[in-house]
Amino acid sequence: MRVTMIGTGYVGLVSGACFADFGHDVTCVDKNKGKIEALERGEMPIYEPGLAELVANNVRAGRLKFTTDLPAGVKGADAVFIAVGTPSRRGDGHADLTYVYDATREIGAALDGFTVVVTKSTVPVGTGDEVERIIRETRTEAQCAVVSNPEFLREGAAIQDFKHPDRIVVGTDDERAREVMTEIYRPLYLNRSPILFTGRRTAELIKYAANAFLATKITFINEIADLAEKVGADVQEIARGIGLDNRIGSKFLHAGPGYGGSCFPKDTLALIKTGEDNGAPLRIVEAVAAVNDSRKRAMARKVSAALGGDIRGQTISLLGLTFKPNTDDMRDSPSLPLITALQDMGAKVRAFDPVGMEQAKPMMTGVTFCEDAYSCAEGASALVIVTEWEQFRALDFKRLKSIMAKAVLVDLRNIYRPEEIVRHGFSYESVGRARVDAPENLTRRASHRK
Repeated sequence: MRVTMIGTGYVGLVSGACFADFGHDVTCVDKNKGKIEALERGEMPIYEPGLAELVANNVRAGRLKFTTDLPAGVKGADAVFIAVGTPSRRGDGHADLTYVYDATREIGAALDGFTVVVTKSTVPVGTGDEVERIIRETRTEAQCAVVSNPEFLREGAAIQDFKHPDRIVVGTDDERAREVMTEIYRPLYLNRSPILFTGRRTAELIKYAANAFLATKITFINEIADLAEKVGADVQEIARGIGLDNRIGSKFLHAGPGYGGSCFPKDTLALIKTGEDNGAPLRIVEAVAAVNDSRKRAMARKVSAALGGDIRGQTISLLGLTFKPNTDDMRDSPSLPLITALQDMGAKVRAFDPVGMEQAKPMMTGVTFCEDAYSCAEGASALVIVTEWEQFRALDFKRLKSIMAKAVLVDLRNIYRPEEIVRHGFSYESVGRARVDAPENLTRRASHRK
């Protein structure tokens, strides 16, 4: 099959490379000439494990090409996927569909014979109707079917998710489009991946509903974590206890500093706006978004409390800046409001992230960026784990204690056991579990109070 992918961002590039790996002839189109030239040199615009090798292998095999020429890319294609950005629109939170509609007009003008036009971008309900209207308006004689095919890729595991999906959702009532989409995804049949055919609007809403539900699970366990701290319970044991119920499941029940990234924040907001516009307010999702926003900044108060409530003039070192490990994505990362709040409290901030610092630097001012975890921790009053990168799971605490001003660890991802950290002479603050002080720090605190 001949497949064209409009947009070489996260979704477009991963999807295009994976389709090519299935054996399809794929052309990825992007207006950014510099990005296309970099891709042709084998330079990836995003960090995703295994992506560079996947792209290189398929370019070498002649199945994957890159171009800025959209008409040439669309001509003769069996399916054209729209995979451009849909960020939150400034001022009202609605999804900004400018890039989707701009791409649609260019696709409509370039269509050649029957073509399936697929919205892969995350778009509000009814967007497919507008895409179809624009195509008909641009070219009345166009032969096409507009399909919704939402993506369900996790950053850091996107290739695995694409090749071994839980489900493939295809929204269309057109039989020819159904046949084309079935053939495109046929290589996945050996994995017994279920293809769910629905109406187009249903497919669009499935994507938003899925993200909102996962965001709700995260926010729910975060609020339970706050309660657990107050009453002396352990949120990790609570999560395990409820997660073993197969009606609930264990995934997305990890307490932390709040969700971020390219999807959950903007998609929950867009779903809220869709509900408002259609007279069906989504009160649960509204609460989820509000609680998550306030939680990120509240993490600074947790850091401050670990140091006795006053961090003015003290150095706080952060390990991890991206919203999750195995990506360089800084969009809506909890580290951003955390750093701002720490600086507002008068702290000096140092930071290290294995791959995200180049993305982070333009977003942060007054932060000292370091080359590794230990140079970051030097002279710090507290070390804060913000992102659970594997590199931070086996830190040398003997070394850390010798270089830090105070032996305090604030673990916002609960990757360590309290008794292990206290044994190294550290005071340990985590999420949803009781604070634990090393005996020597308890003595020092008592003498300070006198």
